Amino acid sequence: MAKRTRGSNRPGQRQSARLQSQPASRPSSNLSRDEEARAAELESQIVSRERAADTERARARDRAKIEPARPGRAGGQGLLAARAAQEYDYLRRDIRRIVMVGGMIAVILAVLYVLVDIGHIFTIS
Repeated sequence: MAKRTRGSNRPGQRQSARLQSQPASRPSSNLSRDEEARAAELESQIVSRERAADTERARARDRAKIEPARPGRAGGQGLLAARAAQEYDYLRRDIRRIVMVGGMIAVILAVLYVLVDIGHIFTIS
């Protein structure tokens, strides 16, 4: 069961009687022209910042779509993803080494087959 907290307003729940009895304090609606101008200036600054943040997010999203992820690098996914990517690098290197050693053994066996069975250079009695 989830822990209940004070002041939790979930849909469908009533506020406590103590909170309902307190009147909400509202700012006065009578603002001077200077205050209105200041408010309009602040609002325009906030809107411009939001637009800049939105365009930056869009650029980052487009960049992420265009640029392929570098191998061995976690693309901003956290420490666990970085460790997993590093482990995959070790795994990739190990598999490459195993394939190279297996290939070298196959080549050595093929050369020995040619020398012994086809070339009759060595005789095994």
